[in-house]
Amino acid sequence: MGNPIAVSQDQTAHSRTAYDHLWMHFTRMSSYENAPVPTIVRGEGTYIYDDTGKRYLDGLAGLFVVQAGHGRAELAEAAHKQAQELAFFPVWSYAHPKAVELAERLAHYAPGDLDKVFFTTGGGEAVETAWKLAKQYHKLTGNPTKYKVISRAVAYHGTPQGALAITGLPALKAPFEPLVPGAHKVPNTNFYRAPVHGDDPEAFGRWAADQIEQQILFEGPDTVAAVFLEPVQNAGGCFPPPPGYFQRVREICDTYDVLLVSDEVICAFGRLGTMFACDKFGYVPDIITCAKGMTSGYSPIGAAIVSDRIAEPFFKGGNTFLHGYTFGGHPVSAAVALANLDLFEREGLNQHVLDHEAAFLGTLRRLHDLPIVGDVRGNGFFYGIELVKDKTTKESFTPEECERLLYGFVSKRLFENGLYCRADDRGDPVVQLAPPLISGQDTFDEIEQILRGVLTEAWTKL
Repeated sequence: MGNPIAVSQDQTAHSRTAYDHLWMHFTRMSSYENAPVPTIVRGEGTYIYDDTGKRYLDGLAGLFVVQAGHGRAELAEAAHKQAQELAFFPVWSYAHPKAVELAERLAHYAPGDLDKVFFTTGGGEAVETAWKLAKQYHKLTGNPTKYKVISRAVAYHGTPQGALAITGLPALKAPFEPLVPGAHKVPNTNFYRAPVHGDDPEAFGRWAADQIEQQILFEGPDTVAAVFLEPVQNAGGCFPPPPGYFQRVREICDTYDVLLVSDEVICAFGRLGTMFACDKFGYVPDIITCAKGMTSGYSPIGAAIVSDRIAEPFFKGGNTFLHGYTFGGHPVSAAVALANLDLFEREGLNQHVLDHEAAFLGTLRRLHDLPIVGDVRGNGFFYGIELVKDKTTKESFTPEECERLLYGFVSKRLFENGLYCRADDRGDPVVQLAPPLISGQDTFDEIEQILRGVLTEAWTKL
């Protein structure tokens, strides 16, 4: 087994190496100059384990990704088998069987006439693809001035230059400006802080959708190419759509010849209990962008799924979509995705989420008795808990208080107490939960108990 001191020294050395050489994403690297880098070495079911052997509940499914849970041998075996047969070949002017099979499978699951699948390696690339495709589509159909896009305040759509421009988080964009021009923002669907119709979700939804029409008219309908919306908005804390919202948005897009892009990088593949989230809310977009849960994270892949109507001009004459990624539609990733989708159907993961989403939400709503909990919202297995200073007035925390509360205490203490999740202040301060789709009441109870203890302690520190 080795002696404990040697193991401890190895861990210290490994952590120092991580700090010296591994540039972690979205990470304040100075935090680890004199502190150990948390290192996760194993996963099993709904749990992950660090290099000391400590167990944590994975309350975020990695990063809204590990739908089927950790340690699924059949997914690893699918990768192994495919790598032995054909480890790599691009889909640039060529096909390979797994890309063809997966494209057909996704087209089968997608609503309406969304039958064309353009593979990427991740979600940001899928969003980038959708904007480029929308611009070229309008050029090919005689509307060359339609290039602008509309998205929502506080929404996150990715890190490439175009996807970042679509993102509605100024602090994330400021270091990299100027970005791709033409991205404009409208209000989101945060009903808890609705500026109008705060007692009527349907009226608020109509108002929020109508802001998209107003923005199209303000910019000029002949200049707007597409609207990018998440079914449930992630950043800001899981904003679900009010009743009728997407139906009204679809009408607006049809009226002004604007493409509707459903950004389902998080919400697709069971996160809300359906293969594609637009089905749950009853609308058919022109393009779906997706990634994360397609393989449950066992190999990277993403896609833009495009309607036949939008794809049609690209399939005529000499027209070409001059866009692609070396690893888009990778054979190993495609094989893993197919095995993952087989697992979804065999184990009924979508139905499991539909059967248990009310119990998960009800368990989290027990936290409403805490003075720091203002709102609990979301859908499926995707929820946000908004933290407030005053429940009556809904007063939020100052930036300094958020720094001290979220980063200085809540995030660290949750992890120390065995819960990996996200404490975030992109918008108002929230704690986000999105566990693997195999989770049940025991998982919900464990999440609630850990949150209750940490949030109670956080309130006393204020």
